[in-house]
Amino acid sequence: MTEADQIDLALAALANATRRAIVARLAHGRATVNELAEPFNQSLPAISKHIRILEHAGLIQRERQAQFRPCVLNIEPLRLVAKWAEHYNIIWAARFDAMDHILQSTKEANDEQF
Repeated sequence: MTEADQIDLALAALANATRRAIVARLAHGRATVNELAEPFNQSLPAISKHIRILEHAGLIQRERQAQFRPCVLNIEPLRLVAKWAEHYNIIWAARFDAMDHILQSTKEANDEQF
């Protein structure tokens, strides 16, 4: 699978608020499916489907601990998404700098009028 494919899968998985919340919870440590399902008003099968999508995207992995299979966060796909998005920081920084310049010019012009 290419890096671009991994980014596509991660972004698609993160497009859902429930899945983003699951990822946020796992950022604090491993959790079972039942623990992940607790804060949601969704059935266990619905949460399991979200977990399968996150697993398919490589965002989470399942460990084996006796009869339990807790989920853990895999940050590698998030790192790839962050690396991809970082390229756009330059564009946004330039736009914010231009907007700041316009606002300063407008403020100075208004100050001169009064």
